[in-house]
Order: sequence, then structure tokens, then C-alpha cells
Amino acid sequence: MKIYKLSVAALFLSGSAFYAQEVKNDTVNKEKKLKALLFRETVIRKQKLLYWENKKKAIIQKQAVSAEEISRKGISNVEQGLTKVTGITTVEGRGLFVRGLEERYNYLLINGLGSPSNNPFQKIIALKQFPTDVVGKLNIYKTFNSNLYGDFAGATFDIETLTIDKAFSKIEFSVGVNTLSTFRDNFKVSEGAKGIEAYLGLNSRNRRLPDEVRDYRPNTYNFSKEQSLNSFKDSWNVDNIKSLPNTSIGFTTVQKMKAGETGNLGLLISLNQGSKYSYKEGDNNQFRDNGQIIELSNLLRKKSYVYELESSALVGLGYKNKGTNVNLNAIYLQNSANIIEDFTGFKNFSVEDNRFFRTNQQDISRFLDLQLTASQKVGNRHLFRAGGSYVMNNYSQPDRKIFELTLPNDFSNATFSYGGNNLYQTILRCGW
Repeated sequence: MKIYKLSVAALFLSGSAFYAQEVKNDTVNKEKKLKALLFRETVIRKQKLLYWENKKKAIIQKQAVSAEEISRKGISNVEQGLTKVTGITTVEGRGLFVRGLEERYNYLLINGLGSPSNNPFQKIIALKQFPTDVVGKLNIYKTFNSNLYGDFAGATFDIETLTIDKAFSKIEFSVGVNTLSTFRDNFKVSEGAKGIEAYLGLNSRNRRLPDEVRDYRPNTYNFSKEQSLNSFKDSWNVDNIKSLPNTSIGFTTVQKMKAGETGNLGLLISLNQGSKYSYKEGDNNQFRDNGQIIELSNLLRKKSYVYELESSALVGLGYKNKGTNVNLNAIYLQNSANIIEDFTGFKNFSVEDNRFFRTNQQDISRFLDLQLTASQKVGNRHLFRAGGSYVMNNYSQPDRKIFELTLPNDFSNATFSYGGNNLYQTILRCGW
């Protein structure tokens, strides 16, 4: 006698349902055997329980955003992740605000080690450059403890990079659309801001000041016609293009292998690249207090075109053997912004002198952090930790061209300023 049997199994965890179906041809003497199914939700639930258990036993006050929560909420960078914490907001162009205190009151740690800023205008690096693919957990300290630097009044952010727990590989690709910027005709970019070299942020070499004035600060230097044509590798012109959707691509792989009888050796590689088009339009006015009255000094209409490229790479090596844990991490971040800003109107109270002003500049920053950390567990209650880092930051504004033309009818005269705000900054830091 043969029996055809249909088996349906259902499991509900964390609000998700999974079904398994089996159709089996068997006899009465043989019992049906269901293979065990491993559910990812079971692992996530254990991670949540462990997270809350550790938080309950913690002897210091902190808030944390786990990697699971980052993935579940679709957060793309560290800055977005931190805004999910109560009391933390972000302001365009001014960084993170913690309980009303702006960016200069905060401090940044990476794996518990201090990290200087790669931007002379900010105290901490722009956290939007940090993709969440390389983040294991975000810790937020709003109160002081012995493990933190005392140089903060808002909060200290500690970025813990991915831990090498299990082997996996993934490729991610995302596309974003901005109704104001995407597929916009006549989106302005500087010449040389296109192509694979610009996409990798390497075009800054062609936008540096000429050799005649690069390494010193002359009072005046007059370029001849031939020098002007040969020394400046880029021109005053801009290209009008059709802006594309914002895109990002990332590749992450973690591999593990045995090292001895009880040890494990792990390798982590994460590479990410993204591009973003941004267009803004509006008034850019300025008022001055002349004693008894406040007067309008600048009445300008502004159009801003920003083509931004972000790159990041993380390479990690880890060794774990019982209570011993040693990690070596190398983190590299790069951000390149090609900016075109057009203004029309008057400035400095010259109401009758309407003009056209254009700023064409590039800002590029690079951040390299090499870290070595180690920990040794002694017994059930003691843990010894040590670590050191070498950080190299570089920020430059290799190209900033400013010129203005008289409007509306007379284009015969123009004022030009080249490299008005060239900035070069290199920071080397060793810490432990």
C-alpha cells in the first residue's frame, strides 16, 4: 500500500512567515523525515537578545545602533544611521547636532581610537563618506567615562567596523532619483569632471595651480599669453550635460580559515563607489547693520550644481583563538566635489550694477587610517585591550576660479580671479 503525503510547515518569527512544502512518496513502514530549515530570523532574534543583554549589564551609559538595524532601515551611510538616535539631527552643510550642540562639540572614534578630521572647517570627518557596509555597530556616548577623550560636550561617536564572524560575499547596487536634479538638462560641470579618471577622483592633478605659482605666495605674477595657454591645464569653460540618477556600487567579502587547532584567521575586503548630482536654486542675500538701520547689501539669485564622488575601501585581517583577538584594519575614504555656482544680481550696495558671477571649484579630501588592536580575556570578568593607529588626512582645494561680468548688455569687461581660496592641508597622527 502506498500513501502520498503532503506536509506543510510554517514558522512565524519577528513578524515574518516562511513556508516549506514537501511531497513524498513513501510506504507505511517508513516515516516521513523533514529536513531542518535554518531561518535567518532565528539568528537575528538571538542577536537582538544578546544586544539587550549586553546593554543591561553595561557599566557605562551609551546608545548603540546595530548592524542589523542599519540593514533593516536601509541606511546608506553613518550620518544617516546616527540621526536615528533620539536627540541627534543633521543640518545641511553643518554636520550633526546633538541636543542642539553643533558638530564642533562632538568627537569621533573608530574602533575606540581617536580620528582627526580631514577637513579644516570641521572637527570630525564628514560621516556621510562612511558607508554602512563597513560598519558593525555605532556607539554613541553622551556622558563621560574613562575610555573617552574629554574633548566633547555633545557626544562621542564610536564606529566599530565589521567583525569577521562568518564567511559571506555580497555585491550591492543602488539607484536614487532626485526630482529636482535627476535628468536635468544643462547641468553644469567643469571641463575634465567627466570620464573614468574623474569618477575615481584623480582629475585633481590637472586642476592644480601652475608650476609658476604653486609652491609660494607671490604678490603679483603676470602670465604671458603663451604661459596662460600652456600652464593652465583646464579652462574657464563648463560643460552642459544631462544629469544622471545617483548611483552606488559596493562589494564586500569575508573569508575564514583555520589557524591551528583552535584558532581562526579571517580576511575582510569592502570596496564602495558612488556618484551624486545635486542642483539647488534660491536667493542668497546679505544684510548689514550700518548703525541705526539694517540695509540689504547683496541681492543675488543663486544656482548651484554639485557633482560629488565618494570612494571607500576597508581591508581587515583578524586572528581569534579562545580569549585572544587581534585585528589589523586599513580604512581609506575619498570625497571629490566639483562645484559650479552661478549668481546674478548686485553686491556691496551697488544697486544699479547688476552682474553675473560664477565660481568654479573642486574640493577633494582623502583619509587613511591604519589600526592594530588586540584584546586578551582573563577569566570571566577581566579583559585587557590595547591598540594603536596611524592616520593620514589630506584636504585640498586645487582649483577655484571666480569671474564676473557686467549685465545685462555689456559683456566687454570682465574681472577674473584664479585660485582665490586654494587650500592644502596634510595631517599625520599616531595614537594609541
